[in-house]
Amino acid sequence: MQLHDVWFVLIAVLWTGYFFLEGFDFGIGILTKLLARDRREKRVLINTIGPVWDGNEVWLLSAGGATFAAFPEWYATLFSGFYLPLLVILVCLIVRGVAFEYRAKRAEERWQRNWEHAIFWTSLIPAILWGVAFGNIVRGVKIDAHKEYVGTFFDLLNPYAILGGLVTLTLFTFHGAVFAALKTLGDIRDRARKLATVVGLITAVLALGFLIWTQLDRGNGTSLVAMIVAVVALVAALGANQIGREGWAFAFSGITVAAAVAMLFLTLFPNVMPSSLNESWNLTVTNASSSPYTLKIMTWCAGIATPVVILYQGWTYWVFRKRIGTQHIADAH
Repeated sequence: MQLHDVWFVLIAVLWTGYFFLEGFDFGIGILTKLLARDRREKRVLINTIGPVWDGNEVWLLSAGGATFAAFPEWYATLFSGFYLPLLVILVCLIVRGVAFEYRAKRAEERWQRNWEHAIFWTSLIPAILWGVAFGNIVRGVKIDAHKEYVGTFFDLLNPYAILGGLVTLTLFTFHGAVFAALKTLGDIRDRARKLATVVGLITAVLALGFLIWTQLDRGNGTSLVAMIVAVVALVAALGANQIGREGWAFAFSGITVAAAVAMLFLTLFPNVMPSSLNESWNLTVTNASSSPYTLKIMTWCAGIATPVVILYQGWTYWVFRKRIGTQHIADAH
């Protein structure tokens, strides 16, 4: 295996980590409207991710930076062709971070309600757009001989990509509901489990259709294995949630996310961005990568820094592992 193959795998791992962590993060933001009945319960949900949401986004920065350094042609084509949806995602992530920090800065109900609206919408919109973006990457887009995207924004809104967006939306919401059940106490915990069952069944229908479509269109033997793992893990997550084993349910929902993302990357390889105009114009791990020397330096840096980041983030989750409930929320001033 050459270094450009190694970095393709590492970038896939970074995206998998991002969707695993930011997935339940987005789900919690969406659940502030679907699950919470009052402002106190919204504060409970927000507090479940309060210590970790910004750390989860480090995985996105790492994935984007690694793509830029290891595969500059991929980065250039992706971010120029998908400029508008990626810009919307970026604005949402900025507003979302501000909403988390500023929501409690003033006690006025209107102030807090507006920031809560912002948290909901800036969680829901990226949850859809990430699925649309990756659906187009796997399906292939209009790339010409000069490695430039020559399509329009509306070319990205095709049935396959839209289905992918619905899958990520429901899967992240299910992942968030399971996480909410794992991290809360009392009535909100019971309602989170019930909502997880409903959303999980919807997710199962949409995800099965999307994964089968992907496998029939571009799949191979390894992607089929990943698809089976994703389906089995989702069924196991629903079963564990049904019997009140929230820890197992969250683990299996995380495996579902990881296996689904792995399947997409397995269908891509050795391409990184297929061309729908001509297969000879595909961006591959070979023609889109940086020089071997650059990849070598990156490998040494990643080998030193990555374990430190993982250990630190794992320690953060361990410190804030306890459940919380409405009884832990102080009265507003």
